[in-house]
Amino acid sequence: MAGLILHGSHTGRLTARVGVPHRSAKALTPVLLGSVMFTGRPKGKGENGMKRWISMGVSGAILLLIYWRIDAAGLVQVLRECDRPWMIGSLAMVVPITLMTAWRLQQLMPRPAQTGGAGLSFGEANRLILAASSLNMILPSKMGDIAKAYFMRDRGHLSGALSLSLVVFEKACDMLSLLLWCALGLLLYPQRDWLFTVMTLSVATGLGLGLLLLAWPRFAQSGFALAHRIAPKSLKLKLSQLSHSWQDMHDYFWSDRPRLITIILTSIFIWFLHLFQIWGFILALNAWAPFLANLALSPLAILAGLLPLTFAGIGTRDAALIVFYQPYFDAPTAAALGLLCTSRYLLPAIGGLPFLGQYLTLAQRAKSQG
Repeated sequence: MAGLILHGSHTGRLTARVGVPHRSAKALTPVLLGSVMFTGRPKGKGENGMKRWISMGVSGAILLLIYWRIDAAGLVQVLRECDRPWMIGSLAMVVPITLMTAWRLQQLMPRPAQTGGAGLSFGEANRLILAASSLNMILPSKMGDIAKAYFMRDRGHLSGALSLSLVVFEKACDMLSLLLWCALGLLLYPQRDWLFTVMTLSVATGLGLGLLLLAWPRFAQSGFALAHRIAPKSLKLKLSQLSHSWQDMHDYFWSDRPRLITIILTSIFIWFLHLFQIWGFILALNAWAPFLANLALSPLAILAGLLPLTFAGIGTRDAALIVFYQPYFDAPTAAALGLLCTSRYLLPAIGGLPFLGQYLTLAQRAKSQG
């Protein structure tokens, strides 16, 4: 018997869709929780390659379970009936986001007068961002970011430790900006059950600890010392190197406050664009969620995708979107939103393919010398 599915549109009206009955988003909560509980890691020489295959398998298994539980015909219908202007505009936001990220990378580099290096042109920064996106999709251990650090070292005449710490600082700014918007959204989010209270406290705690790590060297060094004591022997040397480079990074940025403020504000704006893009996807699917609610929920889904369980976050991010957006639209719409969120990572990776050869060589060279 056909079921009647009600969902909100971005015009504020309720529209009805007749389709095959699908299981509720609540039934998908175990999918997300089950994926979080997967922690097995293979050991041995082929660990990175095996981890990649396992993560792809976990992603595939979660997606199969999601599409088995939801109304697959409804998913196709949602995509077919999308608002095309909103869809094109939202997908096209990949371009300004990439341009802003490349400009920020330029600001991270020391000025040529400081180092005698050639600096980093805006075109080079864009090629590097795109190629790093491609490398991160196909290589283990975020080799795209390692290649980025290697390239910054050569172009800027930086030490290897400082170039790596600059990339770490870039990633830290991204994470803290995401947590900032998430904390703001969660504070204003109307739902006040125990789960969202725990998530609000966790996000606020993570934001506070991250700010302390960046702003207070003594706190950071205490954290590194604690991690060094409890870490396995294979990680102790890396932690020692990261501790020294973190201090170099702190000295480098805090000696130039205007640059530091510029990078922080740019990072916050870049993540506003990311979250606005996801909200645009929701409108493109003829669904509705308040923008302030989106500030809370979409970062939580992104954070779920960062768990080291799946390939590029595929699967855990999709399940999180279905669970978190359950009050606003149905599971097929949330699954379509998951596909569009994956395109946010896929499109820059495709754009970086023409530059892949050059930076793949850099990544391999960095790995052989690292």
